[in-house]
Amino acid sequence: MFVVTGATGNVGRELVRALAADGERVTATSRAISAADVPEGVRHLRADLTDADSLREVFDGADALFLQNGGASAHLLNPHGILDAAKAAGVGRVVLLSSQGVVTRPRSASHGRVARAIEDAVRQSGADWTILRPGGFHSNALAWAEPVRTRRTVAAPFGDVGLPTIDPADIADVAAVTLRGAGHNGRAYELTGPALTTPRQRAEAIGEAIGEPVRFVGQTREEARAQMRQFMPEEVVDTTLDILGAPTPEELRAGLAVEDVTGRPPRTFADWARRHAALFR
Repeated sequence: MFVVTGATGNVGRELVRALAADGERVTATSRAISAADVPEGVRHLRADLTDADSLREVFDGADALFLQNGGASAHLLNPHGILDAAKAAGVGRVVLLSSQGVVTRPRSASHGRVARAIEDAVRQSGADWTILRPGGFHSNALAWAEPVRTRRTVAAPFGDVGLPTIDPADIADVAAVTLRGAGHNGRAYELTGPALTTPRQRAEAIGEAIGEPVRFVGQTREEARAQMRQFMPEEVVDTTLDILGAPTPEELRAGLAVEDVTGRPPRTFADWARRHAALFR
């Protein structure tokens, strides 16, 4: 049986669907999961990654674990406690969703050091392991859904700086392969989308998906920073803006690992926008 943490998130939700569609036994867990969040037949249990004791029932009968690194709450995790509970239940394989920032921003506490500490705990756990390090997600564009619906407008900084964002469904497909296969033991994969796209181009792709033009409005770094500080810790904001405005050569590498693992190329941003067009209409 596979345990999927963060099962209501962008990657976890896609992974649960993919595994269930293949007839796998799955336990899906998050802080506030319900039957409406999972396909029929998927076991679902509420648990909190910041409370390792809450995961003991989740791990009962499990063989493999998909572990999210906690995102903005990563610093609150006790990864050794989580992995000890998994090991005690007989979990023999762990696939960790980490961050490309471990490689590209190693000095950043928010994107590098905390994620590295969780990776180190997975390596030391005694389980077979694979680490996934995606860059930015196509689904980050969901932050634009409300202004697109109401004003057909997108506001963002660095409108002409491109990044190879990745579809969460591609990350989920890589996770499904690596959860099943011993051939990926001890590997760390950086994952990026097929091509660089700029915020201006992503706004245009959303407009094409909904059949109406979407106007792009450029923001200054300080305007974007003030907006992002409303829902992100300050250090996360600053490192994110550095990535968006001055990506490193490594962060500009497109098409990393997805095709090598899954056998098919990663999906484009335009593909993602067409699948999610209803959210922007």
